[in-house]
Amino acid sequence: MAKRIVKHTITARKPVPAKKEAPKDTIQAYHFFTDVYDVVRQIPKGRVTSYGAIAAYLGTKLSARMVGWAMNAAHTARPKVPAQRVVNRNGMLTGKHHFESPDAMEALLKKDGVAVKNDTVVDFKERFWDPSIALAL
Repeated sequence: MAKRIVKHTITARKPVPAKKEAPKDTIQAYHFFTDVYDVVRQIPKGRVTSYGAIAAYLGTKLSARMVGWAMNAAHTARPKVPAQRVVNRNGMLTGKHHFESPDAMEALLKKDGVAVKNDTVVDFKERFWDPSIALAL
């Protein structure tokens, strides 16, 4: 009796993108969040900065997303953190859904003297506060 040979064809699969996870070391994340809050508390009234600018100042240029995670948790920090003063690199209010209401971030910015139109800071380049320059030693 002859052996039957079965050929299998292997098709290439698309790679599965890795899931983005929160930092595994909670102590390290706590210290990073605390550092982020310390920077945000120094943003002058009437000025804004970006997630990436904070990350770059802290020496973790590629961690803008983690700065965003810190800002999402800022409502629990004491003393208070003026989270409304952190926007994306184009001046858009991308974090507005993490406030009490979708309009709260804009209202707080207006109270700070920052004009907003279509969920974007008006005159963003003039309002931009760079911690790497302002807090340079």
